[in-house]
Amino acid sequence: MQISKLSLRNFRNHENLDLSFSSGATTIVGRNGRGKTNIVEAVHYLATLGSHRVSQDAPLIRNGQSTASVLANVEKHKRQAQVELIINYPGTNKVSLNGNPLTRPRDILGLVTTVIFSPEDLELVKGEPSARRKFIDELSTLLAPKFSNTRSDYERTLKQRNTLLKSLGRRSPSPQARATLDAWDEQLISSGSEMIFTRLENIKKIQPHVTEFGTTISGDTEPLHLNYLNSWLSPETKDIKEIENLFRAELENRNKDEIDRGLTLVGPHRDDLNIQLSDMPAKGYASHGQSWSIAIALRLAAFKTLREHDDDPILILDDVFAELDERRRNRLISIISDVEQTLITAAVLEDIPKGLPSHQLLLEDN
Repeated sequence: MQISKLSLRNFRNHENLDLSFSSGATTIVGRNGRGKTNIVEAVHYLATLGSHRVSQDAPLIRNGQSTASVLANVEKHKRQAQVELIINYPGTNKVSLNGNPLTRPRDILGLVTTVIFSPEDLELVKGEPSARRKFIDELSTLLAPKFSNTRSDYERTLKQRNTLLKSLGRRSPSPQARATLDAWDEQLISSGSEMIFTRLENIKKIQPHVTEFGTTISGDTEPLHLNYLNSWLSPETKDIKEIENLFRAELENRNKDEIDRGLTLVGPHRDDLNIQLSDMPAKGYASHGQSWSIAIALRLAAFKTLREHDDDPILILDDVFAELDERRRNRLISIISDVEQTLITAAVLEDIPKGLPSHQLLLEDN
């Protein structure tokens, strides 16, 4: 798939920007502060309804404004569509497809697919579990947009359940509160088990590619492995019913702890992805160069999984080449040479490898 036109209005620092893109690689070059990353952030936002840089929408809107818009002409399977996203803060975001308003923003999920690699991706290796959970959940949504509904249901239930646990104030629940807690438990188990099952299935899909690209990018002989980290699942757990039963049992085991802390301690919001280099945890063991290779391998593995599922997603490399040595640059170029559309940002032309044929888009200084 690819985007042929992109229009930004009051998005980040871009008051009024219209761009055209071709197939193949496009390099967006401009000094820091000119907004090159903001351009690819807007493309990625259309795919995921989230930024790879911030967790809230407010920073996406140009200073002094309350609304921003992202409009794109998209081509997928030789069919064209125009999608527009209006970001309101405060307020509710709106979306339209070919000029027709849609009910909910997430109704556009699946129309645009992207895989983005940026300097922030070192957090996948060195950061907190939330970064790795976001990685697998974004991939799960791109593979099956309905996953976003499951995730929303879980987060809503989790919030309500935490509110009830806090209100108990370390007291044993009354019969009425117990019945309410039991009801929230079942909803938590239902959506949470579906989340965990989907994560496990998608880790199976991505794992061979993680190992493949881990070796290709780094050239190391130490194999790269990815598995799900959860304290109460059995490694042999495969059936969603079994996940539900184990989830329910663990909630019962942790009931007193949860009431004492006023917090839900069991569920996919507490899990992690375990990244191993050979038999050692990558976090704390991998060198800086190895961490870069691992992060690239994870993103390229996601790209190949999506390519096998449907079509080439748009590959975004945000200010990446400046951080890579020549060996890793050349290996990355050889991998992305046949991608339908790649968007690359760089501060200076010298950061773009000479062996990479691309269209150039220069952001001039004011």
